[in-house]
Amino acid sequence: MTPEKEKEMRGKGVNFIMQVGIMLKLPQLTLSTASVFFNRFLMRTSVIDKPGMKALHHYQIGATSLFLATKVEENCRRMKEIIIACCRVAQKNPNIVIDEQSKDYWRWRDTILYNEDILLEMLCFDLTIEAPHKILFDFLKYYSVEHNKKLRNAAWAFVNDSNLTQLCLLFNSRTIAAAALYCAAKHCGVAFADDDAHRPWWTAQCVALPDMRRACNYMARCYEHTPVRAGGDSIYVGLHTPEDGDPALAKTRLRRSRTPPSPTPADAKAERALSAAGSEKGGVKREREDGRNGDDNGSERRRESGDNRGHAAPARFDGEDPGQDHPGTEEREAKRAKLEAGAEPNGQDVKAEEIAPSQPPEESAPPKRGDDLSEEGELEE
Repeated sequence: MTPEKEKEMRGKGVNFIMQVGIMLKLPQLTLSTASVFFNRFLMRTSVIDKPGMKALHHYQIGATSLFLATKVEENCRRMKEIIIACCRVAQKNPNIVIDEQSKDYWRWRDTILYNEDILLEMLCFDLTIEAPHKILFDFLKYYSVEHNKKLRNAAWAFVNDSNLTQLCLLFNSRTIAAAALYCAAKHCGVAFADDDAHRPWWTAQCVALPDMRRACNYMARCYEHTPVRAGGDSIYVGLHTPEDGDPALAKTRLRRSRTPPSPTPADAKAERALSAAGSEKGGVKREREDGRNGDDNGSERRRESGDNRGHAAPARFDGEDPGQDHPGTEEREAKRAKLEAGAEPNGQDVKAEEIAPSQPPEESAPPKRGDDLSEEGELEE
């Protein structure tokens, strides 16, 4: 099978999944998961008939993938509804009546249930799919452009178109979401600012620029020559970009200047007010520190004066020679020496008098009563 024919067959199978999903009113994430299952199955299995074994039709693979995706994404539909939708899309007759008595009903039912086990085996039971739609929406919210309708629709169309190709087999979901945002931003003329570390937006989102450009170039080759509806414009026209191009020249990057911007008059006024308030606070703090230091110095001086209070120098009169002794100096020194020896100048022991307890005063006799006086008077007489 030629690559062109395989590409056409993959596109028909995914388109079948989309039409059946729309008829069943399934969400886009479920259809994206079914498309990934479909492409992974074709990567491991051939769709060419071999001797003794007939290959599966892409409609059969698509129906089985959609049935499995509804259970994985927990958007289950009844088997009867899925079979009726598959029959109407496959026969291109939306009004056909299918019931449980018809042969088409049982043929589609047996095909889906039998091929489900084969599909699980070919997928190695790896059913965890990270849809790029969620990551893309997180990017839009992170850069606050989720309300830009043109940018949002262009990025969403890129992700939906990638389901019709093998892009899900070549790159991970995060790279596909970043490539969708890059394509939409380039188409709409939107640029995203660098982060605080002066890194471009794709580096901040942990995506390599060559991989992102390679994904965009792959989608451009697939859809660049696709006819466009009247009045519309293709997002893939002019999308092709050299993979080794200079990142500084990317149109979707808004470089942040490393030099600080010149202050505005309002900023200068606010800065002066802050500096004035800071100087006032500094002055009050210095005054408090000076007062505290003055109190400490005063207390130290008082302590020094208290220590030297008992050894104060004798008073001097004006005009006296410091080297000349005062007339009463010798007498005072002699008295001090005698006091230290414990005796008064007249030879009496001072310490003994100080140590001896003072005698209590004599108790006065109580006043005599009149009877006593009379008795004494009589005795005297």
